[in-house]
Amino acid sequence: MSADTKTTVPGGVWVKCKKCKDSIYSKDFQENLYVCPKCHYHERLTGQQRIETLLDAGTITEYDANLSPVDMLDFIDSKPYSKRITETQTALGQKDAIVCASGELLGHKVEVAAFDFFFMGGSMGCVVGEKITRAVERGIVNRHPVIIVSCSGGARMQESTLSLMQMAKTSAALSELAKAKVPYISILADPTTGGVTASFAMLGDLNIAEPEALIGFAGPRVIEQTIRQKLPEGFQRSEFLLEHGMLDLVLPRQELRPKIAHALALFGF
Repeated sequence: MSADTKTTVPGGVWVKCKKCKDSIYSKDFQENLYVCPKCHYHERLTGQQRIETLLDAGTITEYDANLSPVDMLDFIDSKPYSKRITETQTALGQKDAIVCASGELLGHKVEVAAFDFFFMGGSMGCVVGEKITRAVERGIVNRHPVIIVSCSGGARMQESTLSLMQMAKTSAALSELAKAKVPYISILADPTTGGVTASFAMLGDLNIAEPEALIGFAGPRVIEQTIRQKLPEGFQRSEFLLEHGMLDLVLPRQELRPKIAHALALFGF
């Protein structure tokens, strides 16, 4: 090959880890469930990717994909909420910040609701609350365990009090699920904050977090400014919460399916 002959690598063949900056072969990264093989950083997943990594291939049935938020308050921040909705929907090809589906997890029939942080920070508005409630209701009717994967900045400010009402709505639905003696497993991914943490995310029969996930109500910077004290190392990270009794397990993404299946078998499902 002559010195001036150029070789090119097709785009998308390699990805760079956001934490350690190591280059990873895209196919290997995908097969490793988007976890860096070097530093074990867990890349954020879309709601659809989360469903596909949890449920058995060929068993997935999505529900309520066409439910779309409405700008009932004519809310305007840096732009009108109605415009923000339309732009985000067009960019991502989905209607809101959560994907709900029925399927099987290693043979166990389950209902799964998975947040998508890329849709307005995974914020919870009326559509998110309604879709979660419907998923829980399907779990009650069909006696399918419910799994909710949280990855959210909290309640959606553009829907004001209407978004805060979803905290009570989803929690009430989970109370009915508990009365029906059907398990609920909560998976907390990075980040899980605000009204999502303060409602259904911490109500699981099992609360499982991914490694180093930020989990809390207010962010650490806000807390430090409020109490005027420096917070402990690792405060509001998964491992800190596990140590202080707020979580049941911290599991790498590759272990979620077998551990959840084992738990469901112990629950009698």
